[in-house]
Amino acid sequence: MMAFDPTTLAQFTGTERSYRLSRRCLITDGAKYLADETGSFWLFDAVASYLLELGTTDWFVLVRLVVSDSAALLTLEDGNGNVRASQQIPYTDFPLPEQVLYACWDGEQWVLMLPGEY
Repeated sequence: MMAFDPTTLAQFTGTERSYRLSRRCLITDGAKYLADETGSFWLFDAVASYLLELGTTDWFVLVRLVVSDSAALLTLEDGNGNVRASQQIPYTDFPLPEQVLYACWDGEQWVLMLPGEY
Protein backbone atom coordinates (compact mmCIF):
# COMPACT_ATOMS: atom_id res chain seq x y z
CA MET A 1 0.00 0.00 0.00
CA MET A 2 1.37 3.40 -0.95
CA ALA A 3 1.77 6.11 1.65
CA PHE A 4 -0.93 8.76 1.77
CA ASP A 5 0.05 11.98 -0.02
CA PRO A 6 -1.71 14.91 1.71
CA THR A 7 -1.15 17.20 -1.29
CA THR A 8 -3.86 15.22 -3.12
CA LEU A 9 -6.47 16.83 -0.84
CA ALA A 10 -5.96 20.16 -2.63
CA GLN A 11 -7.61 18.74 -5.77
CA PHE A 12 -11.00 18.77 -4.02
CA THR A 13 -12.60 22.17 -4.68
CA GLY A 14 -16.28 21.41 -4.49
CA THR A 15 -18.02 18.08 -4.71
CA GLU A 16 -20.01 16.20 -7.30
CA ARG A 17 -21.48 13.57 -4.99
CA SER A 18 -22.34 13.09 -1.39
CA TYR A 19 -22.20 9.85 0.54
CA ARG A 20 -24.47 8.94 3.42
CA LEU A 21 -22.55 8.44 6.64
CA SER A 22 -25.65 8.24 8.84
CA ARG A 23 -29.29 9.24 8.72
CA ARG A 24 -28.45 12.91 9.40
CA CYS A 25 -24.91 13.17 8.04
CA LEU A 26 -23.33 13.16 4.59
CA ILE A 27 -19.70 13.36 3.47
CA THR A 28 -18.40 14.90 0.26
CA ASP A 29 -16.05 13.47 -2.38
CA GLY A 30 -12.99 14.88 -0.63
CA ALA A 31 -14.05 13.74 2.81
CA LYS A 32 -14.70 10.23 1.49
CA TYR A 33 -11.31 10.23 -0.25
CA LEU A 34 -9.62 11.22 3.02
CA ALA A 35 -11.50 8.51 4.96
CA ASP A 36 -10.75 5.85 2.33
CA GLU A 37 -7.07 6.71 1.91
CA THR A 38 -6.27 7.08 5.61
CA GLY A 39 -8.67 4.50 7.05
CA SER A 40 -10.27 7.23 9.12
CA PHE A 41 -13.98 6.53 8.91
CA TRP A 42 -13.73 6.40 12.72
CA LEU A 43 -13.05 10.15 12.65
CA PHE A 44 -16.17 10.89 10.61
CA ASP A 45 -18.28 8.61 12.80
CA ALA A 46 -17.05 10.43 15.92
CA VAL A 47 -17.76 13.84 14.39
CA ALA A 48 -21.23 12.75 13.25
CA SER A 49 -22.14 11.61 16.76
CA TYR A 50 -21.06 14.96 18.24
CA LEU A 51 -22.93 16.91 15.57
CA LEU A 52 -26.15 15.12 16.49
CA GLU A 53 -25.59 15.98 20.16
CA LEU A 54 -24.83 19.64 19.38
CA GLY A 55 -27.99 20.09 17.35
CA THR A 56 -28.44 22.73 14.69
CA THR A 57 -28.25 26.00 16.58
CA ASP A 58 -24.98 26.67 14.74
CA TRP A 59 -25.19 25.88 11.04
CA PHE A 60 -21.37 25.77 10.76
CA VAL A 61 -18.93 23.72 12.84
CA LEU A 62 -15.15 23.65 12.42
CA VAL A 63 -13.72 20.21 13.19
CA ARG A 64 -10.07 19.95 14.14
CA LEU A 65 -8.02 16.80 14.73
CA VAL A 66 -4.54 17.43 16.17
CA VAL A 67 -2.23 14.41 16.35
CA SER A 68 0.82 14.20 18.60
CA ASP A 69 2.80 11.08 19.57
CA SER A 70 0.15 8.68 18.21
CA ALA A 71 -2.60 10.33 20.28
CA ALA A 72 -5.02 13.01 19.18
CA LEU A 73 -7.39 15.70 20.30
CA LEU A 74 -10.64 16.08 18.38
CA THR A 75 -12.44 19.42 18.82
CA LEU A 76 -15.61 20.84 17.33
CA GLU A 77 -15.63 24.63 17.32
CA ASP A 78 -18.13 27.29 16.31
CA GLY A 79 -15.69 28.85 13.80
CA ASN A 80 -14.81 31.66 16.21
CA GLY A 81 -12.49 29.60 18.41
CA ASN A 82 -15.17 28.53 20.91
CA VAL A 83 -14.99 24.79 21.58
CA ARG A 84 -18.40 23.11 21.56
CA ALA A 85 -17.14 19.54 22.12
CA SER A 86 -13.82 17.76 22.46
CA GLN A 87 -12.48 14.25 22.85
CA GLN A 88 -9.05 12.85 23.69
CA ILE A 89 -8.16 9.95 21.43
CA PRO A 90 -5.55 7.77 23.18
CA TYR A 91 -4.21 6.13 20.01
CA THR A 92 -4.41 6.86 16.31
CA ASP A 93 -2.34 6.10 13.25
CA PHE A 94 -3.83 9.08 11.38
CA PRO A 95 -0.97 10.13 9.07
CA LEU A 96 -1.22 13.93 9.35
CA PRO A 97 -0.32 16.13 12.33
CA GLU A 98 -3.52 18.13 11.88
CA GLN A 99 -6.70 17.91 9.82
CA VAL A 100 -9.47 20.46 9.62
CA LEU A 101 -12.94 19.64 8.33
CA TYR A 102 -16.03 21.78 7.98
CA ALA A 103 -19.53 20.64 8.90
CA CYS A 104 -22.48 22.59 7.54
CA TRP A 105 -26.15 22.12 8.29
CA ASP A 106 -28.13 22.25 5.03
CA GLY A 107 -31.53 22.37 6.68
CA GLU A 108 -32.00 18.60 6.70
CA GLN A 109 -28.62 17.06 7.45
CA TRP A 110 -25.00 17.78 8.28
CA VAL A 111 -22.51 17.77 5.41
CA LEU A 112 -18.88 17.05 6.33
CA MET A 113 -16.29 18.36 3.88
CA LEU A 114 -12.70 19.37 3.35
CA PRO A 115 -12.14 23.14 3.68
CA GLY A 116 -11.46 23.39 -0.07
CA GLU A 117 -14.92 22.02 -0.78
CA TYR A 118 -16.71 24.76 1.18
